Formats: sequence, structure tokens, C-alpha cells
Amino acid sequence: MPDLDELLTTRGFSAEFGAYVTAACFSGNGGHAGFALGDGSLRLSDTKAWSRVDAHAGAVLSLATHPQNGGFCSGGDDGKLLGILPGGEVTRIAEFGRKWVEYLAVFAGKTPLVAAAVGKNVHLFSGAGEKIREFAHPSTVTGIAFDARGKRLAAAHYNGASLWFTASSAQAPRLLEWKGSHLGVAIHPKGEALVTAMQENALHGWTLPEAKHMRMSGYAAKPESFGFTRSGRWLATAGAEAVVLWPFFGGGPMGKAPSELGASDGSVKRVACHPEHEVVAAGFDTGLVVVIDIAAERILPVCGPGRGGITALGWSGSGAHLALGTEHGFAAVVDFSG
Repeated sequence: MPDLDELLTTRGFSAEFGAYVTAACFSGNGGHAGFALGDGSLRLSDTKAWSRVDAHAGAVLSLATHPQNGGFCSGGDDGKLLGILPGGEVTRIAEFGRKWVEYLAVFAGKTPLVAAAVGKNVHLFSGAGEKIREFAHPSTVTGIAFDARGKRLAAAHYNGASLWFTASSAQAPRLLEWKGSHLGVAIHPKGEALVTAMQENALHGWTLPEAKHMRMSGYAAKPESFGFTRSGRWLATAGAEAVVLWPFFGGGPMGKAPSELGASDGSVKRVACHPEHEVVAAGFDTGLVVVIDIAAERILPVCGPGRGGITALGWSGSGAHLALGTEHGFAAVVDFSG
């Protein structure tokens, strides 16, 4: 029997925090991994030591790499949107009263941007934390994403998704309609498609700019986590016993069967596409984490089951490190460099 914990043991740095890990990502300078917890704290690691930041008076609902300050930004059910420096210093970007800051999206290009979804509105800030504009929607926003150039911002909501130009406030969005509850959103790296997850164990997509419908179904569970590989050739999704990979080439995904890689006991809960290669990390509800080389169909175990279902998964900007967290409060950083 292979040792499923070998990479975790030989190349990992871990801790038990005793609170649900809601999100994980890396600092803007790449030197720290950040873990958001259900007890309101953030835990930061430089793979030598851990530090605690008491950020929110309630659960941390969202966490993202800050596009300018070298650290993180976080949103909580206390209505606060915060900036956190790698050393743990906390600054307030905005406060929204009793409304939850459930979703964050960031763009780290020439003009850094931070977007926060709060109820039916998405608030857009500069990298320095200045409010730029606000986008209103017909119902609660359930996911946001920037395109690869930061020119457009997508927001999922009931009966579809809205696509906004970030530089213009005097506009109506482009509305992509499909009846039902849409949960989460992703934009193709080349801007060729937009995809949302549906309440009924399926994904729905639209080609851009034509807005032709794409429906991807057959899941045993809701695909809570999904994203495009760096090239945009594949859409990697959770929601099954393996990572489901829809081909976005050769006329796909319509009329094309998806590939399924990394099958195991349990269900895939989180996926994270590598920032440089056609590689995807997958975390299961058993606690198993694997890394999949799509072209070679090679499966590399990272962390064995038994520490709680995987609730957070994220690569560093260079792809040298992978952060993972579980529902039981286990958190780890695994080094893939060298």
C-alpha cells in the first residue's frame, strides 16, 4: 500500500486549529499561506511558524490574495472587509453593517482591483482600498470573478449572471439568462466563455460573445468548486467521485464527453488549477488530496484521508506550494518546488 501521507510528511508543514477552514490562499508576495477560519481568525504560515490574526467578530467567509499590499483581504459575517499585511497588521477597507461579505475577487494587474459581494451589490475598490463604484443586481450575488485582464467582472445570481465593464459606472450589465439558482462563476482565461454552477447538480455556461448556451450535467452532487486550467483547454470541477474535466477545445464542451481523473472513495469537494501547468489539485470529502497531471493522467497523492473533508485548497502564485484545509480545522502547506 502506498503511503498517501508521504508528501505531507516529507514536504509539508501543518497544524490543527479546531475550527472549520473556510478558505486558503497565499499572500501577494508569496511568502505566507493564509487560512480563514470559522472562529473569525486568520492563521498565517511562512512554513516555519504560524501566527494568529483575530480579524473578524464571527466567521471569516471569504479570503483572497491582496492585489497590492503583499498580504490578504478578508470578508466576514460581521460586515467587514479587511486588508491584512503578511505581518498580521489589519486595516479596514469597508464596513457594511449587518450584511455579510460573502465573496471576494481580486485583480493584480496594472490597475489592482478588489471586488466584494455584499447582498445584491458588488462593491469595487482600488488596490489602495478606495471605493470606485457599485454594481446592483436583481437578487443576492452568489459568486464573482474578474476576467484575465480585469476589464470585466462577472456576478452570478438568481436566473443567470451579469457581466460588467469595471471601468464604467454609467452602464447596464450584459445579462446572461438561464432560469434557476446560479452558485459561483468562472470566466475562461481567453474570455471565450462564462460558466456558473447550478443548484440542481449541473453547470451552465455561455459562449462569449455569442451567448450560446452550454449545459454540463450528470453530477452526483453539487459542483461546489470549479475552475479553468491556465490554458483554458479544460474546466475542472468537483461534484463527483473523480475530477470531471470538460474540454473547451475542438468544439467542446457541447457534444463532447468529459474526462474523469483521480477517482477515489467519496466525492470531490474542492479543485484548484495550477497557475502555470495543466495540473489540478483535488480535495475529497474524506480528507484525501491528490494532484493530477491532466496530459499524463498521472495521480500524485498529497494527503491521505481521515482529517475531515477538504474545505479549502489553493496554489501559491508560482505554483510552488499548495495550501489545504479541512472542516475539522486541519491546515497544511505542501512544498512542490525543487
